[in-house]
Amino acid sequence: MTPSTLPTQHRMQAIFLLLGAMAILPLMDAIAKHLSHDMSLWQITWARFTFHVLWLAPAFLARHRTRELLPARSGLQVLRGLCLTASTFLFFAGVAYMPIADTLALSFVSPLTVTLLSPFLLGEKVGIRRLSAVGVGLLGALVIIRPGLSVFQPAALFGISTGLIYAFYVIITRRLAGTAPALVTLAYTALLGMVGTSLVVPFFWVPPTLEQWGLMVALGAIAALGHWLVILAYERGEASMLSPFSYAEMIGAVTVGYLVFGDFPDRWTWVGIAILIGSGVYISIREHRVSPRPAAAAKEPEEITAG
Repeated sequence: MTPSTLPTQHRMQAIFLLLGAMAILPLMDAIAKHLSHDMSLWQITWARFTFHVLWLAPAFLARHRTRELLPARSGLQVLRGLCLTASTFLFFAGVAYMPIADTLALSFVSPLTVTLLSPFLLGEKVGIRRLSAVGVGLLGALVIIRPGLSVFQPAALFGISTGLIYAFYVIITRRLAGTAPALVTLAYTALLGMVGTSLVVPFFWVPPTLEQWGLMVALGAIAALGHWLVILAYERGEASMLSPFSYAEMIGAVTVGYLVFGDFPDRWTWVGIAILIGSGVYISIREHRVSPRPAAAAKEPEEITAG
């Protein structure tokens, strides 16, 4: 079923669910930025995955059996989980030192990287139009970073690294399409993130206050709810229709960054953001027009926030 043949009600539900997710996920980034003033990034990343798992468990058990936590192609699932854990850590590192909107914008190099790597890792053909869009998008990233100028921040490399690693997460997600239900893959990824960070966090643990415990729990709750809404959206609509709406997260990132931290992108950052988003939207639309994906893959939520 193509987006044009989906019932209008389902299309609208899918769009509103995805927009809801994009509205609340920046709150997670704001909490991470606030907590980074007093605790390590390892502890924040641990909280994001641990409480994500605890909040997600009831929904998972209501839909699936515990034995489904060992889905097919577990090796790729583990690699996918490592990619998301690493990109989350790097994203939180970025927002610790930079405005949330700037870090998020730089992470938008992810779809550009996927386009560049897909011929080699997915066997997809990429034409001159998409390659040109990648070049334009990378120019947008340079406008935001402005290397060599006084406004350059080394922390911008965290945002770029987030996008690069998240690109591998997206590619692996496409390789896994149809091998397990989306909720199973999400639960498995979150569980791997919890286990992986639990091995490291004791060496960086800072005893949280009661308020910080509450924020850590909220961090996982927002992550679980946001990704759950994304799954519900992709169950009702296809990627070709929904992907452009994922960039609405920038609105929430700018709003939260300004209201909570007083951060607001300058003129040139806005120019770079517009170029990056425009390139990403064009690549998404062009990709689904010239290389339609199988039905199973079209239902896989992939290109959303790295956090």
